[in-house]
Amino acid sequence: MKNKSVDMLIEGAKEWGIFLEMFHVEHFQKYYALLLEWNQKMNLTAITEESEVVIKHLLDSLSVVKSGKIKGDEKIIDVGTGAGFPSIPLKIVFPKLKATLLDASKKRITFLEEVINKLGINEIELIHGRAEDIGKDIKYREQFDLSVARAVAPLNVLLEYTLPFVQVGGYFIALKGREVEEEIKSSQKALKELKGEIEEVKQIRLPFSDILHHLIIIRKGDNCPLKYPRKANAIKRSPL
Repeated sequence: MKNKSVDMLIEGAKEWGIFLEMFHVEHFQKYYALLLEWNQKMNLTAITEESEVVIKHLLDSLSVVKSGKIKGDEKIIDVGTGAGFPSIPLKIVFPKLKATLLDASKKRITFLEEVINKLGINEIELIHGRAEDIGKDIKYREQFDLSVARAVAPLNVLLEYTLPFVQVGGYFIALKGREVEEEIKSSQKALKELKGEIEEVKQIRLPFSDILHHLIIIRKGDNCPLKYPRKANAIKRSPL
């Protein structure tokens, strides 16, 4: 990374109350280099320009700390992690997080294995699988303090994929774009069915940009009914 992008990363992280040391920056630089390298052979991201990656991927991922739910040692699952956002940036800054990264693409999991090995990240598990299957597995069901997702699915669909992983009293944090009111309105049935309640919606302006994003912070008040999550075709055919 050029000095300008490094400065943006350091200054932007400060806006979230995160103070990066040079070893953090070096980890982010390695991550960015691997992202570019692997992106030439598989589709990881359409955003590759350095400053854009800093703003739209790295700082956006770190904005999860504005939820107030990350102290640094939580058990967290990233559902549909893709290229590792937001969990790899969070894990770089909070190495004691116990992170599980779930993705349906074997190629993306292979990329993340390389990232973990090159960065020397510990206490992290990668799962190649579908959320609707892994969410039924007793090893993972209702085992996490937090689930996070940056996926593009509508909120009512995301809730069915993510809340089954969260223990009672834990949280799902959805990273969403500028417009969230309609999604929230359309998610009331899913929230009721899956025992979730929106505790707060935080508007986030990404540093060095006019991009507005939102964190939707959802507390899980009780156990999800065992029938959830349903199979993907059922979710698609009849979303909650």
